[in-house]
Amino acid sequence: MNKPLLGSLVAATLLLGDASAATMYERFEAMEKEMKALQTELTNLKAEKAEKEAEEPEARGEDEEDTDEAEETEEGDDEAEEDDDEGEEEEDVNEAIEELQESVIELTKATSGNHLKLGVDFRTAYDNVRYKLADGSKQKNNDIITNRLWLNMDWAANENMSFTGQLAYNKMYGERFGDTGPYSSFEDFDWFSSTNPSADGTVRVKSAYWFYRNDTFLGTDIPWTFSLGRRPSTNGHLINFRDDDPAASPSGHTINVEFDGLSAKFGLEKVTGVEGMYIKLCGGQGSTNADEMFSATPYAYNDEYNNIAADDISNVHMAGIIFVPFDNGQYSIGTQFTGASNMPGQNVKTQQVGSNPYPMGQMTNLTTVGDLYTGTMYAMTYGIGDEWSDFLDDTTFFISGAMSRTNPDDGRDQFGQTKAMLGSTDMENGYSYWVGLNMPSLISEDGRFGIEFNHGSEYWRPITYAEDTMVGSKIAARGDAFEVYFTEPLLDDVFSFQIRYTNIKYDYSGSNGFFGNGSGVPLTMSQANTFGLGNQVVERAEDIRVYLRYRY
Repeated sequence: MNKPLLGSLVAATLLLGDASAATMYERFEAMEKEMKALQTELTNLKAEKAEKEAEEPEARGEDEEDTDEAEETEEGDDEAEEDDDEGEEEEDVNEAIEELQESVIELTKATSGNHLKLGVDFRTAYDNVRYKLADGSKQKNNDIITNRLWLNMDWAANENMSFTGQLAYNKMYGERFGDTGPYSSFEDFDWFSSTNPSADGTVRVKSAYWFYRNDTFLGTDIPWTFSLGRRPSTNGHLINFRDDDPAASPSGHTINVEFDGLSAKFGLEKVTGVEGMYIKLCGGQGSTNADEMFSATPYAYNDEYNNIAADDISNVHMAGIIFVPFDNGQYSIGTQFTGASNMPGQNVKTQQVGSNPYPMGQMTNLTTVGDLYTGTMYAMTYGIGDEWSDFLDDTTFFISGAMSRTNPDDGRDQFGQTKAMLGSTDMENGYSYWVGLNMPSLISEDGRFGIEFNHGSEYWRPITYAEDTMVGSKIAARGDAFEVYFTEPLLDDVFSFQIRYTNIKYDYSGSNGFFGNGSGVPLTMSQANTFGLGNQVVERAEDIRVYLRYRY
């Protein structure tokens, strides 16, 4: 066997055996070069052999008459011996390549096939935020800089079972001089703890769940999936376009929060003949009221009477149905319906002043105020028209409508006041619509340009606290929100740039509050000024964001 082949095999063995000699990428790259060298050498060897075989019959034919039987026998023996040598050499080459291929396969399995695969998503963003308050005053911050790191984890045990997880770090540059007001305690609320930029640099579990899939359900021709854990329930359908992310399962029009629970999806395309039809059932727990382990009654709470010293709130449960009646890859329709019980609000000790509808006074702990129901339906087209132009073929248009409905609890809170939701003891309906275009940037093949508009009514209340907008959820706005963004890849799909402008004009206050008779109460700007709250209620919010993002 040739020395270059021996050298290649030895080099490959060293690469496999010494993990500290180079990075994993360098080891793979070196092994690939060695593989190509072996393959090239084998190809050349086969070509030389074929050329010899083509020349030898002609030479033997010319000399056949002048060669006696003994010489022919001797020559035949020499040729057979030479063929044996070449055959052994070719066999050695093939064996060397096979061994190296097996080594590459084993290394691939050890690093990605049967073990945890890791991915990195790192974003550095600059935000310039500005507010105009109801009394005409202004507030701003010209240089908010954040680092957001997502560590993505995937592992497939077999074709049916897999695990997916995501760790999140989201921190502002430098320390933050924290607010000590009535809402500061909600900074780390579980629904948006990974989305809200912190000052302590804590790494949190954004999602972690196991996932099961099968092609048949109870013997029927229905493919299905089931998953359980901390669900990927942020950056869902439609909101994902401006965030430049794959869509999570919920519609971002009504649900965009971190959530613990389960989901089961059933594909109905084969049994109905309708392209892309499926139904998905979701459920979970949004909040748990429990004492610590070493309390007098571990993991319990008192639901028989209100205790001013503790939160008067039950466990928050949520259930939802996602139904997609049609999706052929170009046109799709999606619907979603949710119900959530025991929604939280703040206890407020009212100090009524005249006919002031806004409860003034002491805000204390959380209290259960009632249930919330939401529903949404959207239609989307990936490509406008039928080959009218390359630009329209690559343009996405969507429109979505949504509704929310409150259902306040009966009874009174710890201060003896009738419980209310969004400041009302009646069931209130809220409405919202949302339209958007996502188009080619015209600068590069993969760049995108987008424009979106949404509007919300007086009692509109989605659960979108984890929406990645620095000035608060634009989708939750009780008023008008306009947004334009430009996303451009700088290095394939690994490194990208985005600039985004968000402008929210509020008709009513409380868009980003909770569900009781405190922060979620809708007030017009005129009412806010009349009741002395003009310096606390935002009339307009703007956010300019620029980011650089690395994903691999």
